[in-house]
Amino acid sequence: MDFTAYKTLRNNIDELSDNLETQHKKHMKCKAGCDLCCMDYSIFPVEFYSIVEALRERGDKPDFNTNKDESSCIFLNNHKCEIYAERPIICRTHGLPLLYMNEDNGWELSACELNFTEFDMEEFSEENTFPQDKFNSKLYLLNKEFIAKNQFSDYSEFDLIPIKELAKHIKT
Repeated sequence: MDFTAYKTLRNNIDELSDNLETQHKKHMKCKAGCDLCCMDYSIFPVEFYSIVEALRERGDKPDFNTNKDESSCIFLNNHKCEIYAERPIICRTHGLPLLYMNEDNGWELSACELNFTEFDMEEFSEENTFPQDKFNSKLYLLNKEFIAKNQFSDYSEFDLIPIKELAKHIKT
């Protein structure tokens, strides 16, 4: 399976995220040990199978945290992500100010409750926020193409897979 387009998108997101982190560094509280946002998210098959391939190539099996509650990420151990380099896109944007369209077709801003506590929310603009819908649309289209090319009959373009399902696909 070819994950080149997905990895290119992921790299573009990382670059923008790094720029936003630098721009907002005095307000960002995210650091090693902070795991408030580490949950069992569901991700598109293109991300899921890219992570499976990367972990298989890595050659070691991550330690799965089975002591967590149902909503916690199985890759979070001792406040550290076991798959940090391969983590999904949603995990790459946490903590940043995210701009997205809400159900009422209005723009909404979301940011971690620990960040931007001393920031005037009126100062956010398109230039200093992460355009979540733009990248989610690109990811959706990549996923749709990925499913068609790889003939995944088990998945539609709208299906998401819980991250914890990765444990079943990673062989020791």
